[in-house]
Amino acid sequence: MTSAELEGLKVITGEDKLSLYQFNSFTAKHYFCSVCGIYTHHQRRSNPTQFGVNVACIDGVEPYELSNVSMLDGVNHPADR
Repeated sequence: MTSAELEGLKVITGEDKLSLYQFNSFTAKHYFCSVCGIYTHHQRRSNPTQFGVNVACIDGVEPYELSNVSMLDGVNHPADR
């Protein structure tokens, strides 16, 4: 995941396939693909002027080829330690 300002993110294709999920305060907006279920991005509760973006959903980006990037496996969250 990386960060992007709200005006810095543009969904080019598939916007009609996005599903919105909100919980608790309904401040954050979490978007998922309604076809495959992958998390694509979310508008942050901690900073509503930013999106958190799943870089694996960006055409041409290979997350495992990026340097100086820490990977999370989706199971072991750093805050759980």
